[in-house]
Amino acid sequence: MTKIKGNNDGPGGRNETYDIGRRKNVRRSEVVKEVEKGLHPDAHVIKVKNRKYVRDNPDRSKSDNVNR
Repeated sequence: MTKIKGNNDGPGGRNETYDIGRRKNVRRSEVVKEVEKGLHPDAHVIKVKNRKYVRDNPDRSKSDNVNR
């Protein structure tokens, strides 16, 4: 399983890019498409103000959240 980490690099700390394992600065739109295709089963897509973002599926650990 490859961890997804948000870079908080957009206005107000939004994630415009994500790091996925060794892949750095992957555009939000690309990561959203990958999650929607099921390529990252431990993540899901949420929609906030008409923009889609990636989030980790809920669990008890904070250390593996997209926004650590």
